[in-house]
Amino acid sequence: MRAKVATRKVLLTALVVSLICSAVVTISTILLRPAQEANRQHYMHLNILKVAGLQQQDVAVEKQLKQLEIHLVELESGRFHKVEHPEAYDQRKAAKDPKQSIALSPEQDIAGIKRRALYAPVYLTRDDNNRINKIILPIHGYGLWSTLYGFIALQGNTATVIGMRFYEHAETPGLGGEVDSARWLKQWNGKKIFDANWQPKIQLVKGGVDHNNPNTVHQVDALSGATLTNWGVENLLKFWLGDDGFGPFLARVRDGEGRL
Repeated sequence: MRAKVATRKVLLTALVVSLICSAVVTISTILLRPAQEANRQHYMHLNILKVAGLQQQDVAVEKQLKQLEIHLVELESGRFHKVEHPEAYDQRKAAKDPKQSIALSPEQDIAGIKRRALYAPVYLTRDDNNRINKIILPIHGYGLWSTLYGFIALQGNTATVIGMRFYEHAETPGLGGEVDSARWLKQWNGKKIFDANWQPKIQLVKGGVDHNNPNTVHQVDALSGATLTNWGVENLLKFWLGDDGFGPFLARVRDGEGRL
């Protein structure tokens, strides 16, 4: 009898301790969530500045963001979508909402994202004549193990890459994880992203780019030992710079309709 009572006490104590620990973890998660989201936003904003070559040391990131115009673009038409606070738009959240997104067919979904939000943010800078001279676009798509999230920055002509960066992924360290290495990303600077008909033409070349090849301007060295990550990067760029992504918007910029 005493053994049964002792066993019950042990089990009850264990249950109480488990419930307390679970409550502590849950409360901690809830309390820390705003700080974690703020840190994620800060890091994302930092990458926007870095990819366009706009980052200034010892200047607050949020202050530096003021040098950028932020707009929402209706992806289907490529037109600016007027909202009061475009910086508050959460494209990732919108893509999960059937009312704010569309399902992609297998033929469309070369980036492996399943759904695409109706709108997406774009970040612009202008020259003294009010012409767009830098365009920063959010990009994402599936690699080997994860969805890669990043930005690509283009010159105002929409054709030439200023830079590319990924700020979130879970690819294999030392292999696909090299998508965020400075050495590899540096290769993208100055590359031409489209062919003569303004169709996305970028290729990651296994074994390295042959600089005697006339297509070198569209090519980047593939990541060694990371075939599926390479395909993922190539496909996400073709998607987001194509007709189902930012293609209609970039065409409007080329036609001079990016002036507001």
